[in-house]
Amino acid sequence: MTRAALAGLLTAAVLAPASSAALSLDARSAAEKAAPSPNVLVIMTDDQTVESLRVMRNVRRLLGDRGTSFSNSFVTYALCCPSRATFLTGQYAHNHGVLGNKPPIGGYARLDHTNTLPVWLQDAGYYTAHLGKYLNGYGRTSPTEVPPGYDEWRGSVDPSTYRFYDYTLNENGRLTTYGEYQTDVYARKAARIIQRRAPRARPFFLWVAFLAPHGGGPREPGDPGRLPSPVPAPRHRNDFASEPLPRPPGFNEADVSDKPARIRNRPLLTRSGIRDIREMYQQRLESLLAVDEAVARMVAALRRARELDNTLIVFTSDNGFFHGEHRVPAGKVLPYEPSIRVPLIMRGPGIPARRRLGHRVANIDLAPTIVDAAGATPGRVMDGRSLLSIIANPQTTLGRDLLVERGPGAGTFTAVRTPNYLYAEYGNDDRELYDLIRDPFQLESRHADPAYAALRDDLAERLAHLRACSGPSCRTRP
Repeated sequence: MTRAALAGLLTAAVLAPASSAALSLDARSAAEKAAPSPNVLVIMTDDQTVESLRVMRNVRRLLGDRGTSFSNSFVTYALCCPSRATFLTGQYAHNHGVLGNKPPIGGYARLDHTNTLPVWLQDAGYYTAHLGKYLNGYGRTSPTEVPPGYDEWRGSVDPSTYRFYDYTLNENGRLTTYGEYQTDVYARKAARIIQRRAPRARPFFLWVAFLAPHGGGPREPGDPGRLPSPVPAPRHRNDFASEPLPRPPGFNEADVSDKPARIRNRPLLTRSGIRDIREMYQQRLESLLAVDEAVARMVAALRRARELDNTLIVFTSDNGFFHGEHRVPAGKVLPYEPSIRVPLIMRGPGIPARRRLGHRVANIDLAPTIVDAAGATPGRVMDGRSLLSIIANPQTTLGRDLLVERGPGAGTFTAVRTPNYLYAEYGNDDRELYDLIRDPFQLESRHADPAYAALRDDLAERLAHLRACSGPSCRTRP
């Protein structure tokens, strides 16, 4: 297929006219009959690394082999709540205002939920549904609250969100506690939503947010010390009991004298600590097997409804995770690759199969892509851009820098990620500069190297621009 033909296919099969105001009941009824837009299914895991995709055979076979994978996909704030708020708004954290997981700077209540992706899609005629984890702190104040923009709501109520058993869902205002394994319940409910909605003329948007491989209760015998391990489904327990722990060059980094204080002050990992990391890693892989089965179940439901070819499926995670790199035994919220790099696969109408793109993309681009595909009108000035154009024409270059943020608070930093470099500035005046071509594992910061002085100054200027960018200014070429 030529690029021109592909672009035409995207226009005809994916894009649809926009609507700028809330639809009346009559207009929505007309939209149901016309249904010009694709369904949208977003599948999001929690704290998943790119490396762990290798154990998800269904994701690779049903999505990767039938769609397009992005090998350089990043999150702009590697923490659950800010990252999910970015997904809902298409904005950097400094623009949507969610700067952490908890009040007063973050959490569910920090986001203006009246102006988010599901609201825009609902206004464009979509049936909108959410299942699973939402933003951190959801349900603590009002467990039966349903955020604006959702026709169907099945959100997990905090703090029970982080239990793989005995958790509570707010199901359209009614609280129900489930004892069955969480991922399996989500899989069944997601398939049922698809079975109910796919035959309808009105397109649907469904966001399924799994907890795995994030740590969660209950604690079990053999769990790795104090590290945050998940609970695998019983049928998958010990499936990776003999799996070795990956040890890239940055693992338990010997010399961290070039790193900021928060890394310099970390001791070397001990043998027992490394054993705990390996156990956590194994359990995280095992927990993803049930998610992989859930993906197959959702795809099968779409196929039975004859809507698989008319559904844009997006598979991604809210952030990455450490497994001993740079002496960090577990966690995220740092500017290093294991923390900010995430899986991203798309399958749907007009999206080529078995394609792998190396463009630097980020979670700021997800809402613009979905809005573009749905023909919706956003209520915010988004910082990202639709990825449909580069899918249609891989020769398209984005040409922009990406901002990575954290703060305010301990460890505050901002960083700029370019094709070849990462430059970071911390609140305590620490600096980092990595030449990612020569040093992809970020072992030696060049921030104090005279040979990199001019580059460092240039990147500092570019970072200063991104810190305050909004909308088009976030997408300009440096």
